[in-house]
Amino acid sequence: MRLVFAGTPQTAVPALDALLASRHEVAAVVTRPDAPAGRGRKVEASPVAQRAAEAGLEVLTPARARDPEFLARLHEIGPDCCPVAAYGALLPQAALDIPPHGWVNLHFSILPAWRGAAPVQHAILHGDDVTGASTFLLVKELDAGPVYGVLTEPVRPDDTTGTLLGRLSRSGAELLVATLDGIEDGTVHAVPQPAEGVSFAPKVTSADAQVDWKLPAHVVDRQVRACTPDPGAWTELDGVRLKLGPVAPDYAALDHEPGPGGPQASPDLAPGELQAGRHAVLVGTGSRPVRLGDVQAPGKRRMTAPEWARGLRSGGPVRFG
Repeated sequence: MRLVFAGTPQTAVPALDALLASRHEVAAVVTRPDAPAGRGRKVEASPVAQRAAEAGLEVLTPARARDPEFLARLHEIGPDCCPVAAYGALLPQAALDIPPHGWVNLHFSILPAWRGAAPVQHAILHGDDVTGASTFLLVKELDAGPVYGVLTEPVRPDDTTGTLLGRLSRSGAELLVATLDGIEDGTVHAVPQPAEGVSFAPKVTSADAQVDWKLPAHVVDRQVRACTPDPGAWTELDGVRLKLGPVAPDYAALDHEPGPGGPQASPDLAPGELQAGRHAVLVGTGSRPVRLGDVQAPGKRRMTAPEWARGLRSGGPVRFG
């Protein structure tokens, strides 16, 4: 089939690579316009645009997918199908109607669970044991179209959004190619989503990423992992915002070897209260303490919690928030 692929971030690049290696023809790519990126906020092309340019593909960057110039060019290219992976913008019906086989979206959840912009973040945040990816036909309603194919992926206890999305982007790319093969061969047909089990995954904002130390340890752990690497979990100390890496809910005693009676008992810390040792830093939560991971202060490099804690003021309790 003749394809026009739509995608924007790095997680969509494996899908584009898989399509380029498939039996199908990728005629062009649709992606979001150039935008500021990185610490210097330099305006850059999206990762998909960069990969498409390397492959010598035409790159379309409409400010809005309903722009007449974009729709006219899409008509001219004449795709049989438009596969999508994390494009990041809504598509009007006028665009959806152009390819005979529609727009086939790769979504990183087992639909109808976690429809929306942040399915992987919400799977981790809510403690799901299993997630996955689905390919489905785009319709006007958000992520509600009939499903072509599904794969499953276990959520590991130490998974961040970054690690889990990395695995899903690779396995999902294979699913997307297999779906397009089946559509062309007539061996794959879309099945309506069940009415039960619908849940939504709105975008996770920076405000959502502020750690609430009053929550139980296992929920704090999920919150930090769900926000890693984006938008990045954070907390405050003396009015200064600190970025945090994943914590460890299976804490150990700070600097002590187990005594005759076994491991040292956990210290009794108030939510957000820190206790620093040479090799570990514990933080109180609404249940038991957690071991603090990496810490990054504004304008500073990321460092381990014990390394960061050496610069703390001495005397009196230290507490986040």
